Amino acid sequence: MKRTTRAFTAALLTGLALLTPAGAALADDPSASPSPSASDESAGPTEAGTTFRTATAIQQGRTATAEASTGDYLYWVFPADAGQRATVKAKITLPESTTRHGASTWQVDVYDGLRRRQACMYGRQTGKAAADASTVELACVLRTVRAWAEPWADDPLPGSYYVRLTVVGLPPSDLGLPVRTEVEVTSVDKGGAGDVDGTLSEPLVPGVSSVAQASDDSAAGDDGASDEASAGNGPEDGWSSGWWTDRWLWTVGGGILGSLAAVFGYSLTRGAGRPSRVPPGA
Repeated sequence: MKRTTRAFTAALLTGLALLTPAGAALADDPSASPSPSASDESAGPTEAGTTFRTATAIQQGRTATAEASTGDYLYWVFPADAGQRATVKAKITLPESTTRHGASTWQVDVYDGLRRRQACMYGRQTGKAAADASTVELACVLRTVRAWAEPWADDPLPGSYYVRLTVVGLPPSDLGLPVRTEVEVTSVDKGGAGDVDGTLSEPLVPGVSSVAQASDDSAAGDDGASDEASAGNGPEDGWSSGWWTDRWLWTVGGGILGSLAAVFGYSLTRGAGRPSRVPPGA
């Protein structure tokens, strides 16, 4: 009887393991190697633009690479939504030291959708590579993106942000040497700490107004392609609506606590009421 029970239990556990996704995957493929599509989805573009208009679009969390020549201006563009604090990291792999004639200085700059240069809160925005250095790493931590700001303010707003990477100092004889660049953009959500009372009608994405107008006019052909191009400059999960913020939780929670405190205070101050031995109206 005990042997039968053990065998039944073992068979039941084996069946449950095979029914689970992990068990089924192991049964189908004992090696359980990751699918190539997963790695392809995390890979970024392998080129860079040379102007603002030709900037290569990248998504946050992906690494973009590009082969270029020393002296080129390299541009990428990424979306940043309200409440995000973006960090731009760049790595430049330099040519062999035997082919270079001295030190070089590299710099990464970030511009918003209005092409206003955004200051870095901290990070190594400009880096100097010695004559025998093999790589240079730069970083720029931007301010938290606000949902709305005054027209005269220089605050970062939701929309496209351009990354420009270039060399700002080197011996003239080193111009044109091949380099390899890597750029990655990540961000953290700062929550209600950066919330403001207001939102933009449209994110600062070049061409978003014309695309919206073309969509309203129900145009076809090239306008559809423009719509796809503009959509590629937005976050993968879309732009936030702007009405939701975790401040609603604090407001509702504060209101509930205030009501409970009022009820508790009233119960303390109203007393025990009229004693039973005292007749009404006395």
